[in-house]
Amino acid sequence: MSMPRISVITPSFNQGRFIERTIESVLGQGYPNLEYIVVDGGSTDETVSILRRYEPRLAWTSEKDKGQSDAINKGISRATGEIVAYINSDDVYEPGALERVAAYFTANPSVMWLTGRCRIIDEEDREMRGVITAYKNFLLDRYSYNILLVTNCISQPATFMRAGLFKEYGLFDVNQHRVMDYEYWLRIGARHEPGILKEYLAAFRVYRASKTSSAFKDTFKEELEVARIYSHSCLLNGLHRLSNIGICAAYTALSLTTGRRTK
Repeated sequence: MSMPRISVITPSFNQGRFIERTIESVLGQGYPNLEYIVVDGGSTDETVSILRRYEPRLAWTSEKDKGQSDAINKGISRATGEIVAYINSDDVYEPGALERVAAYFTANPSVMWLTGRCRIIDEEDREMRGVITAYKNFLLDRYSYNILLVTNCISQPATFMRAGLFKEYGLFDVNQHRVMDYEYWLRIGARHEPGILKEYLAAFRVYRASKTSSAFKDTFKEELEVARIYSHSCLLNGLHRLSNIGICAAYTALSLTTGRRTK
């Protein structure tokens, strides 16, 4: 059976501490029809020297850009795969993820995008925040577009799209720097329901300097603002606001717990 070409894009900026783990998780898939593109924003740490070590197994550039969304869009514009995904330079794929994704798309030709489960890991690759993972899995198993309007139950590192979506809906919004993924899920989800793969495909890294960890209140606020663009329901917008309050409380409690453990 011919395996579809998968293009994976990694936007990066000064992530020399983690990027090699990301690269190894992509190239270590052993997927036979992989295109891997790293779009670096002109890092001043060891990132470029790491990228050079992996030539020619990946294609890379390092130049100033307009932020993460711009870097992702540059990668998409260069991609030649039938299936496209991006994984940030501190996240990792689970072993065998790309093969499972390819098999799902092949068996379901009408599905335009799919998402799977995603673990949360710390700086040392240890799984953490299992309660949040279980909550997202619970919502994902009951997915509907209305649920997506109330809370972002889709994990970006575990999400893959057919290239045709970008021709139909355009690229990521360069004005979005925190929730560009959520905005895109809402954009395409209004017409195309995602395939749900009940398997772990990736792991999302949380640590003190990460955007999700250091400014989660801003992220959830921006998610609500984006949801209001796509929803004109006072009820759904109100539920999203209540969801944000609960999630912020949970993240605050988890941050305090993590802080005590690391002191």
